[in-house]
Amino acid sequence: MNTDQVQGKVKDVAGRIERQAGEWTGDAEKQVHGALKQVEGKVQNAWGNVKDAEKKAVDTNNESVDDSAGTEEIDVRSRRKAG
Repeated sequence: MNTDQVQGKVKDVAGRIERQAGEWTGDAEKQVHGALKQVEGKVQNAWGNVKDAEKKAVDTNNESVDDSAGTEEIDVRSRRKAG
């Protein structure tokens, strides 16, 4: 989990609370502001998800490159012994 995901979730929850408070009090401006804050939080959280997925993909790719390099080295060594 990265900071964009955390901050986005916090904004989303704060926006929900503000929107709900606006509904209870009949304050349309507070409802709109809360809804906008919710959207901002959801967008930031989604951006954090994209960054997290990218990081995982890069990490997975690096692991597979490391694994394949080790396999090639073993194959070369076994060929040298056999030949």
